[in-house]
Amino acid sequence: MSAANPTDTPPTDQPGDNQAPANVAASNVGPSENQSFHSASLYVGDLAPEVNEGLLFEIFNAVGPVSSIRVCRDAITRRSLGYAYVNFHQVGDAERALDTMNYTMIKSKPCRIMWSQRDPSLRRSGVGNIFVKNLHESIDNKQLYDTFSLFGNILSCKVVTDRESGMSKGYGYVHYETAEAANAAIDKLDGMLIDGQEVQVGHFMRRNERPGQHDWTNCYVKNVPYEWDDAKLKEEFSKFGEIESASISIGQRKKRPAKKADSTSDETADADAKDDSGDAEKPDEAVADETKKEE
Repeated sequence: MSAANPTDTPPTDQPGDNQAPANVAASNVGPSENQSFHSASLYVGDLAPEVNEGLLFEIFNAVGPVSSIRVCRDAITRRSLGYAYVNFHQVGDAERALDTMNYTMIKSKPCRIMWSQRDPSLRRSGVGNIFVKNLHESIDNKQLYDTFSLFGNILSCKVVTDRESGMSKGYGYVHYETAEAANAAIDKLDGMLIDGQEVQVGHFMRRNERPGQHDWTNCYVKNVPYEWDDAKLKEEFSKFGEIESASISIGQRKKRPAKKADSTSDETADADAKDDSGDAEKPDEAVADETKKEE
């Protein structure tokens, strides 16, 4: 199963309206020794399109004084991209918002909150990143977070969903703050049952890092002629090398709706046909009588 970069945090440029607070030393943040990247800035994702800065200010300012808020928008259409940055004056307020408001409903949609990561090397390193697959379709972001947060601080957590239906695709990502927490989660949860399904948990690997990637020999073909069968497919492609297997997956053929006949033209055609065949259908005597009457 191919997978995108799990740390789907938006670009790491300035998250606030030119008011980003300075980074805070790890000693002022919490017990972890690897929190020097924390600031008082939060990433808030999975937002409904109609959520704006005013609504977010009203919600988060109830936790603590907010410095600035920016909903990220498309540069051309100005439509919301579904995420925002909320900057607090104090790191403690940001931590409290993260602990108490993560996955709460905003406009009937659960928001996803995590620390704003300005250092791209943290994400690119892959340290603490794990991949979880074979998830039950009922598992959402919050359930995944609640399950894996037992092993350490989580930087980001996401179940991948279908864009159109919103249904889970059966896999997700968890990014821990430390490699030790990630290893502990893998040791304890790999092969365990979550909501009745045995899940597979392992270190996330980028596509180009996966073993045997260059030995991949499968070939996908689309727009295959309808009259082809497996034998025909194998015959055509065997010209380029030995084939272990070839199979055509047959779906339902889409039928175009038949065009409705023009009733006006049909009636005209019937009338013309009657005119042309009128004399031919009359007996010879009737035609002769009409000729005499005209004389």
